[in-house]
Amino acid sequence: MAAIPSKTQRGHGGPGTSERLSGAAVFAGAVMMLSGPLSILMGASGIAGDNLFAASLYAYRFDLTAWGWIHIVVGLALIIAGMGVVTNKSWGRGAGAAATGISLITQFMFVPYYPLWAIPVMTLDLLIIFALTRFDVGTNGGR
Repeated sequence: MAAIPSKTQRGHGGPGTSERLSGAAVFAGAVMMLSGPLSILMGASGIAGDNLFAASLYAYRFDLTAWGWIHIVVGLALIIAGMGVVTNKSWGRGAGAAATGISLITQFMFVPYYPLWAIPVMTLDLLIIFALTRFDVGTNGGR
C-alpha cells in the first residue's frame, strides 16, 4: 500500500505558492498570451509602413518601423512570460509583471498613434499586473 502524504506539496511557483494556479494567475497568463500575438501583429503593421497610424508632433515620436520592432519585442516578451505564468514557473510572475509593465509604458507612449488600441491594452495591462502581484492570504488552520 502506498503512503499518502499528509501535507500539500509545494510547487515551483515560488515561496508560499502551491501546485495549483490561482484563477487570477490563469487569467493573467492567458491574457498575456493573447496580448502578445496581437502586439506582434501591431508591430508587423508598423513595419509594413501601413497608413493605419498617424500622429502630429509628439514628444515620443519614433519612426513607425521603430514602433513596429518595439511592439514585436514586447509581444514576444509577453508570450514567453505568459507561458511561464501558466506553467507555474518560479520566474513567471516576476517576468510577467516586468513584461506587462514595459507593455503599459510603451502603450502609453503609443496613445497618439492609435488611441482606440492603446487605451484598452493599457487597461488589460493594469489588470494583468494586479492579478500577478496580488497574494492570496488565507487561513490554513494554524499549520
